[in-house]
Amino acid sequence: MSVDEYILGFSPEVQAILQRVRQVVREAAPDAQEVISYRMPALKQNGVLVYFAAFKNHIGLYPPITGDSRIQKAIAPYAGEKGNLRFPLDKPMPYDLISRITALRVKQDAAKAESRSKKVKQ
Repeated sequence: MSVDEYILGFSPEVQAILQRVRQVVREAAPDAQEVISYRMPALKQNGVLVYFAAFKNHIGLYPPITGDSRIQKAIAPYAGEKGNLRFPLDKPMPYDLISRITALRVKQDAAKAESRSKKVKQ
């Protein structure tokens, strides 16, 4: 299954939201590759940056976000169990926040990859 096929599996209203989420995360992580992982669209660079998925009443964004107190405060109203984020479909989608989250994950992913490469060189 491709990301396009995943998105086509939803109503036109949800497809539009998923396409916009897809655009926002790709703009925030232009070097990332789109993949399907755990049956969800994901962006992967060195590791998976973010997963996004549609559910009956919300758009989910994974994995849990840590490391930036301003973002953590902004995501608090959307936090689900295990730290995943749930953006209700009946409220405006916080695309700017999704972009900020993705940009943070890009930085974290790069730092983790750099740390790994330093360990290998030692």
